[in-house]
Amino acid sequence: MKKLLPLILLLVGAGAGVGAGIFMRPVPDLEEAAISEEMTEAPEIGGTAEDTSDREYVKMNNQFVVPIVNGDAVQALVVLSLSLEVPAGQKDSIYSREPKLRDSFLQVLFDHANVGGFDGAFTNANNLAVLRGALREVAQKDMGDQITDVLIIEIARQDY
Repeated sequence: MKKLLPLILLLVGAGAGVGAGIFMRPVPDLEEAAISEEMTEAPEIGGTAEDTSDREYVKMNNQFVVPIVNGDAVQALVVLSLSLEVPAGQKDSIYSREPKLRDSFLQVLFDHANVGGFDGAFTNANNLAVLRGALREVAQKDMGDQITDVLIIEIARQDY
């Protein structure tokens, strides 16, 4: 019996942990559920509204690391990977101006962090749309109509 007691306690503890996790999980919003449904629907046959054959995507060489500062201490780090949608054949011109673009993007990301854009539900579709729009605006200011869109490929936040 003494040898079975730790095993029984382990099983009861694991079961309680799983049960608590299921019970305490957040309830999804109706808006988030509608967005996830739209994303899982199959695309219509017959092509898309926009023809993307005349575009290519340029992945920025390195990730962007944005500190989240609270008071005088770094509270968290946000890491992003970005790609740019450009007309076909413009890849080399984008890579030649990448340092300028990175500087402009970092300024936008720092400003977004300073106004609390990476706090709370920072992956909410509305929050990401605001960030994507600001990144697109500064990219088009620097490069003109060579950049048609900025895509957020990866985003993660590490709290300390």
